[in-house]
Amino acid sequence: MHPNRAFAWEDRDAALRFAADRAFAHVFTASEKGMFVVHVPILVTDEGQVLFHVSRRNRIAEHLADRPVLISVSGREAYQSANWYVSENQVPTWHYEAVEIEGIARPLSDEALVELLDRLSERFEGLHQPAQPWTRGKMTPGKFEAMTKAIVGFEVEPAEIRGTRKFNQHKSADDLAATIAGQEGAGREDIIQAIGEMTTTNE
Repeated sequence: MHPNRAFAWEDRDAALRFAADRAFAHVFTASEKGMFVVHVPILVTDEGQVLFHVSRRNRIAEHLADRPVLISVSGREAYQSANWYVSENQVPTWHYEAVEIEGIARPLSDEALVELLDRLSERFEGLHQPAQPWTRGKMTPGKFEAMTKAIVGFEVEPAEIRGTRKFNQHKSADDLAATIAGQEGAGREDIIQAIGEMTTTNE
């Protein structure tokens, strides 16, 4: 996470909601065999655990069980030109928001893995095609059960949660206004919205 405390995101619940909303992460771990990363959808439970699954054929799969993992979730990001400031002697930078979650990856039971898969599909089918959502009931009998044998699920109880929201909120009012104008010219309404959110948070 960025070392400048001006960008620190210290609201643990808000950081978890962000991870839940983004719902896609990089999961890192290491063992005596080296370093590993996998890119996976995640589900954050009401109790705050982070659930995910990977293919058993993925090179990381045998290095996850009962090991420390780092889950990285990123959100809005954009380039910031130094030309977009009023003040002199500025440098280009990057706006971004991200959350890191550390914990031990505990294997899920077969029943818990199926529940995870059902909850993931229910959530995203509900978002993208609620009128006719896909369910595993549409599959040939036995096919789903056979396919789940090819994946393994994990649960992480967060031991550490760190967040960064870096959207020039530490700049002067004039430079912040210039930042907004520059991002508007770049067509980045999402970054302008993020700047507005940070301004509201800091009031």
